[in-house]
Amino acid sequence: MITLGVVIGCVLFFLLLPTLIVIPMSLSETDYIEFPPSGLSLKWYRAYFSDADWMAATWFSLKIALATTATATVTGTMAALAIVRGRLPFRSALQALALGPMIVPHIVLGVALYLVFSPLQLTGNFFGFLIAHTVLATPYVIITVTAALQRFDPALELAALNCGANRLQAFVLVVLPNIAPGVAAGAVFAFLASFDEATVAFFISDIGGKSIGRKMFEDIDFNLTPVIAAVSTVLVAVSLLLMGAIHLANAQKRN
Repeated sequence: MITLGVVIGCVLFFLLLPTLIVIPMSLSETDYIEFPPSGLSLKWYRAYFSDADWMAATWFSLKIALATTATATVTGTMAALAIVRGRLPFRSALQALALGPMIVPHIVLGVALYLVFSPLQLTGNFFGFLIAHTVLATPYVIITVTAALQRFDPALELAALNCGANRLQAFVLVVLPNIAPGVAAGAVFAFLASFDEATVAFFISDIGGKSIGRKMFEDIDFNLTPVIAAVSTVLVAVSLLLMGAIHLANAQKRN
């Protein structure tokens, strides 16, 4: 057990090391990236929040992520219901197909989406990003909601039906509250999958519509400063806050 604990600790440290290095790099007082920083300063956070281009990219990504979260949560929940409860032929094959965007390399999806979107003039605009990110985010919702539905006791819904509720009432009043943690977790994963997505965004962005991931790529290529580390730290903080909120909500529900 001690050996297993040491191995797990080493693996976690290896996974967290890049993030742990980025945080102090974001506090550097120099105009170039260095580790360890020779001095500490918050000027790169001020540079990020005061820069119009960075704020425009962040706001664009936030709008896309919120819309993607809503769309992917609805479509993913419906797909999970069909997979778990539907009498569909080749259900396993359909489930594998629905999870395809998680398996196919994002660079392949990016090229394919660019070839489809470019003639339709969907590159660089809100709806193009919404479609692309919904494709990427929906599998996360399918996974979490499918797991929640498989843990749900159908006898509870049957009891509601026997008490006079119709199918819609039974779903809204009985099923949905019980699978809500899975739906919420899927929504958080969908938001995170969209907000900091960079590979597909690189192909479908343009000057008029640029996500924060594309903006980070451009600054790494042409203007590498510690502001990149500051933006990365902000993204990590957002991810940790959302995951912490889901953990607390689930713990409260269990209690």
